[in-house]
Amino acid sequence: MTASNILPELQKHMPVTGDMALKSPMAYKATRLMAGAVNATQMALAEAYINGLEIPDATFRALLHTSMPTLFKHCPGLLAPYEWVLQESNQLAESSRELMQVQYDRPQTMLNLMLGDWPAIYPKYSTGFWEHGATDLETSQMHMIDQMIERLGIVDGDHILDFGCGWGCVPNYILSKFPNVQFTGLNLSHQQCKYMRQKMQDPESYLSSGRFTLHEGDLNEANFAEKFDKILSVGVFCHVGNLTNAFQKLASFLKNDGKVLIHIITVRIPNHMSSGFTHKYIFPHGRYWNHDAVPSHNSDLKTIERWYMNGMNYRKTLTAWLERFDASQESVQSLDYGMDYAKFRRIWRFYLLLLGTIFATYDGEYNGNGQYLMVHA
Repeated sequence: MTASNILPELQKHMPVTGDMALKSPMAYKATRLMAGAVNATQMALAEAYINGLEIPDATFRALLHTSMPTLFKHCPGLLAPYEWVLQESNQLAESSRELMQVQYDRPQTMLNLMLGDWPAIYPKYSTGFWEHGATDLETSQMHMIDQMIERLGIVDGDHILDFGCGWGCVPNYILSKFPNVQFTGLNLSHQQCKYMRQKMQDPESYLSSGRFTLHEGDLNEANFAEKFDKILSVGVFCHVGNLTNAFQKLASFLKNDGKVLIHIITVRIPNHMSSGFTHKYIFPHGRYWNHDAVPSHNSDLKTIERWYMNGMNYRKTLTAWLERFDASQESVQSLDYGMDYAKFRRIWRFYLLLLGTIFATYDGEYNGNGQYLMVHA
């Protein structure tokens, strides 16, 4: 056996290190048990914080800065707390209606203040792009959409499907740039659709131009009579459990010469990643796909180009959200969150601190965003 083959062979029988898909049964089982222990420790800390434990933000971040580099670089198998994280599930979109209730159908006033609500940039629940000199959240989101316009090759006259269109930020901004582009937005969140319908009646909004069509529904059930020149999807695939079936569905909506751009949180470790805390409180069945997962699915759509966006972009975005969230407490504490506000505030502060710190690990080189340009296979 050559030296280059020794390490992979050793890792096959060693728990924790290397690719989970290559583990021997004993090493796999040992890794799963250890991942459960790591998850239980994180959950104990999370529950203590949620229930009133005072941890200064600097201490919280220091704890993660101590542990996360080891987990990313040497023990990636411990970052998958549940079996379903490691492989595709049967559903295109998992726990989608529960996700709307837990995360997206929150008081709009609170979300506007946290995420930002400007004439061109509506609330946008995904990273901004800070590497081109943005100094504020609004500009970073403009730079982010500008980058997607360039990479997807949008031209005036395109009919575009935004799969998971949020509050309509991306369609509104792109419609402002192209006078003949048409957009169709698909979204399951009733609250987000309510926001967009109000904008569709607002003459100051580009969503009221007659060039934006809204479909309230789920990818699992979506069907369109027309085919689209371009399809874009920002962030949604963290909530999609089956890439194979989802890409088959998107391909059925795409013209023969059309293009798809998928923007998604990714991890540059051998296996996919999740968090017990975010699964319970923030993103039910959410997962971060390995950076190679999208290109490895090419039966209906194939990746022709891809990019990695450094995680420091999301770190800066989450830090901005946390600052805005903290600054808005007087305005939002009396709103209806379906639970005691003090508990809600601690859940969301833990979430914003947790993700913001994880994205900064190794200066953003392990956990960031992937963008994938795809065409018909």
